[in-house]
Amino acid sequence: MAKKRGQWLVTLGHSSFRGFYRGTRGRGKAPVARLGVLVTRRVPASATALLRQIADVEMPETALTHDALRQRIAGKNALMCLMIDRIDAAVLDAAGPSLKIVANIAVGYDNIDVVAAHARGVTVTNTPDVLTGATAEFTWALILAITRRIAEGDRLVRRGDWKGWALDFMVGTELQGKQLGIVGAGRIGRAVAARADAFGMRVVLHDDAPTEIESRFRFVPFDELLNTSDVVSLHVPLGPKTRHLIDRKALARMKRTAYLINTARGPVVDEEALVWALGERLIAGAALDVYEREPQVQAGLLTLENIVLTPHLGSATRETRTAMTELAARNVVAVLSGQSALTPVAN
Repeated sequence: MAKKRGQWLVTLGHSSFRGFYRGTRGRGKAPVARLGVLVTRRVPASATALLRQIADVEMPETALTHDALRQRIAGKNALMCLMIDRIDAAVLDAAGPSLKIVANIAVGYDNIDVVAAHARGVTVTNTPDVLTGATAEFTWALILAITRRIAEGDRLVRRGDWKGWALDFMVGTELQGKQLGIVGAGRIGRAVAARADAFGMRVVLHDDAPTEIESRFRFVPFDELLNTSDVVSLHVPLGPKTRHLIDRKALARMKRTAYLINTARGPVVDEEALVWALGERLIAGAALDVYEREPQVQAGLLTLENIVLTPHLGSATRETRTAMTELAARNVVAVLSGQSALTPVAN
């Protein structure tokens, strides 16, 4: 921290900005009140250290209800939140005109009313890229877990039901030579596709707004992807067009030997329809990391053996979760220092 003509010049990484204390030449001059940041959940110390260089940080010990969030946000200059926090017009109004940024610690931002935020002059940011690799790795973990019946076998051993090796015991499905259909060709979808060669799978993709991608990957219509793929993996954002994208009609179009994987957003899949399809053996199995009403899980899913259920672990590595929170903190620092956000969300 260096002093410069009555202001503090704070250096953070490669960016510098004037801090929030006026010079104290002459006695009796008090420092200007520091900015305030509300962080809705506990985050790594490395992220709060970035924030505390420019602001006072309030971080509750327990989860905030929506009403409590409205009370705690009043007068704050920045909000750092998670995807489980609903940031609607009521929260934004409770914050008042002092709020400059809502930094979401997630790549998705369907928990935030972005239009309402922008209408109030509030910047919204997310954390793209930093969780791409971890989520792609986890997607492949789910693919292997369901096709090779790993979780099912683990449960069987723990129950004491394993009677010994047999030639036809718990046989699964190989990936070599099979087709992986990826719905959503964004960063994560492309990263999943890039790892398919290691398992000898060919890849087809579907996206309503396809971007440039390696020519070895073929874009196909949605129906064709469902009809021909052995594994269907979902990587779309949640929106009006993708809510219940996988419904009874879509599941009926899939191969009876196919597997469905969802590491995107829970409401992309109609869970009641999935229970029906798995129970009727219209598809071979499914693996879910996200759910329609988290942390609640559709009761029918819990009784099925041909499904793998994990508690939203896609980005859950120490490295990635730390990187996500630090990126969110850097966005807060940038905006509160009068600079552009690093990863802003558009309308």
